[in-house]
Amino acid sequence: MKKTLITVLIALLGQSLFAQQHSEQNHDKYVVPSDPKVKEKLNQWQNVKFGLMMHWGTYSQWGIVESWSLCPEDEGWCERKGPFKDNWYEYKKAYENLPKTFNPVEFNPEKWSAAAKNAGMKYLVFTTKHHDGFAMFDTKQSDYKITNTPFASNPRSNVAKEIFGAFRKDDFMIGAYFSKPDWHTDDYWWSYFPPKDRNPSYHPAKYPEKWKSFKQFTYNQIEELMSDYGKMDILWLDGGWVRPFSTIDSSVSWQRTIPFDQDIDMARIAKMGRERQPGLLVVDRTVSGEFENYVTPEQQIPDHYMPIPWETCMTMGDSWSYIPKENFKSARKLIHILTDVVSKNGNLLLNIAPSPQGDFHAEAYQRLEEIGKWMKINSEAIYNTRGDNEIGKQNKLVFTHNANTTYAIYRADEGESIPSTIEISNLALSKNTLMNLLGSTEKLKWTAKEGKVVVEIPEKLRKVKGSSYAWVLKIVRQ
Repeated sequence: MKKTLITVLIALLGQSLFAQQHSEQNHDKYVVPSDPKVKEKLNQWQNVKFGLMMHWGTYSQWGIVESWSLCPEDEGWCERKGPFKDNWYEYKKAYENLPKTFNPVEFNPEKWSAAAKNAGMKYLVFTTKHHDGFAMFDTKQSDYKITNTPFASNPRSNVAKEIFGAFRKDDFMIGAYFSKPDWHTDDYWWSYFPPKDRNPSYHPAKYPEKWKSFKQFTYNQIEELMSDYGKMDILWLDGGWVRPFSTIDSSVSWQRTIPFDQDIDMARIAKMGRERQPGLLVVDRTVSGEFENYVTPEQQIPDHYMPIPWETCMTMGDSWSYIPKENFKSARKLIHILTDVVSKNGNLLLNIAPSPQGDFHAEAYQRLEEIGKWMKINSEAIYNTRGDNEIGKQNKLVFTHNANTTYAIYRADEGESIPSTIEISNLALSKNTLMNLLGSTEKLKWTAKEGKVVVEIPEKLRKVKGSSYAWVLKIVRQ
């Protein structure tokens, strides 16, 4: 009986995960932007491929999940820890007192930007405000902000402005992450009604003036970011349960739990944003339609090529927020993830979480350096390419394309040397096609037989190349 029950549960879980992934990969509802400047910006974004995300806030002091421990839901990521964990009211009070001790004296955004640029990253998305409502910028709408902490005496206390400025100087596209829900403001979690979950603690239709006030609060904060923080390329909105009720996708389990309409008038927000930032990409995550200029599967990679603009957002370690001991993915794994994403026509937004002192783990810098060494040789197969919907993944090979050039990326196992021959199916070539490995100008011999292209890697070149994370075969059709 127990074995049968376990089998049923596994099957149901598999169906749930399939439905969730299928929904995130369903691009039937994608709306191509009509604004020429947005189209141009979207094309630019699709060409840069690789970005840095940072989740940073007062929660880093406790080394806990960002914001979610405040949420009174029975979910693993909402688990409370510490001396106040058994009393939500005491816990919330202690959590909201964290700004009194937040003082990231090691803050140096130029160091982050240099490391990210060296790794080959070309755009940034920084958390200006997460669900807890703590603003990492000098908002005029609330006192719950970075410039009302011990760090306020630092001339760089408006950290969002400093971060955006540092990365902008290094030619990054700039994105502002902003949480639509705000669990600090009384206009969302109204103190008259204790919250039961992530949603407003009151019914917006019953208290329309309260909801109107929250909409204006949200608009005002986004307007500050779009007006006072320099050139902005991306408005990256999180908290997908804040949405018109009509947009709920019932095939996604978490969306079925949204109890009521939470329309914040995205048309008004987007219009304002683009008046101040022409061509602004608006990413209203999980809300299909004209205000989701690209889709954002989280911690997963679609299982097939997707023709629409998309981005996998993923953590370098296990956590979005800072934890003292992190389990970082290896450089090999991260490069394989990047090449997998790009081969399927996506971008990779890789998250690193700063510490409460204001710096990355040393190991995060090491990973960025290792990725950078690989990118300096092989970035041609990443930037300005589009994914492959012609050849198809073959064993260790994935493919990208740029005009008349195809890049075959051989993703090696640990300690593996480049093979003496590489075989590729579904590749039609003329006899004038030229091939070489990136990092070498030596022309490679190839033959076509029995429906396969066989590329020879001479022993001398194999010795020079040694072991690597991945090798890239450049195939140029004349």
